Amino acid sequence: MSTPDTSAAAVPAAATPASVSRRKMHFSPYVALFPAFVIVLLAYVVTVVWNIWISFTDSKVLPVNIFVGSKQYERLFSTARWLLSLQNVVVFGILFIAGCLILGFLLAVALDQKVRFENTFRTIFLYPFAMSFIVTGLVWQWIMNPTLGLQKVADSIGFTWFRFDWIVQSDLALYVIVLAGIWQSSGLVMAIMLAGLRGVDRELWKATRIDGVPSWRVYLHIVIPILRPTIITASVLLAIAVVRVYELVLATTGGGPGISTEVPGKFIMDYLFGRGNIGLATGASTVMFITVVILVTPWLYYEYFREKPRGN
Repeated sequence: MSTPDTSAAAVPAAATPASVSRRKMHFSPYVALFPAFVIVLLAYVVTVVWNIWISFTDSKVLPVNIFVGSKQYERLFSTARWLLSLQNVVVFGILFIAGCLILGFLLAVALDQKVRFENTFRTIFLYPFAMSFIVTGLVWQWIMNPTLGLQKVADSIGFTWFRFDWIVQSDLALYVIVLAGIWQSSGLVMAIMLAGLRGVDRELWKATRIDGVPSWRVYLHIVIPILRPTIITASVLLAIAVVRVYELVLATTGGGPGISTEVPGKFIMDYLFGRGNIGLATGASTVMFITVVILVTPWLYYEYFREKPRGN
């Protein structure tokens, strides 16, 4: 009669404290991230899907589930105010991003020359970014107001020929928004670009000076390509600010004169809360959401998912 094998190989080894600790460490990040995952799922994904659904309904003051197909989108793109808001945000976005990148880069180049009081100048240039778009809009509203700002000062000292009342001219008011945005955000670009410039190898500068290469050519053909990741980062941050331009418009011009500075954000908020047309407002927000996805997806693919050459 054989006896059961009671050797150590036949008995499962008991979990050691070290293995239990490793298991806990393996699962702890997932446990910590689970509440954030639930919040993102409920507060973002579900609300986006619900928003898209409402845009296909006949919702007015309150949301309803009466499906009307593409009726809201047909009405949206036949509304002159919406088309003007799209035109304005495109013009603002191009001028704002280009202006901030150019001015921020020039300021960074100037500070990179080891000037005296660099910290003071850097603080002065970056300070406007510490203010919200609402405060920035109010400041520029006062500056451009013909009865309070630069126009009033010029009139009081006898320069009656000086005209700087853009904020009350429907064809120029949008450029006041552009100037205010550049003033507020170019300091951020300056700080990002300056950090990138400080990462350029100083031996490169010595070599170009020995070869007699002009500084502008070095910046154009060598430094700017090196700063490509920095420029992309700054551009993404500025693009986010373009989407948030509603606050700046509201504080500076309120969308006026008339509707000359209307932007999609203001259109959505007016129809959502002022005119009680939830269906049209959610249709406009869905168009903006899809536009952002279309613009961002190629960049995400190019930066993170495309097959890169070996050695990079």
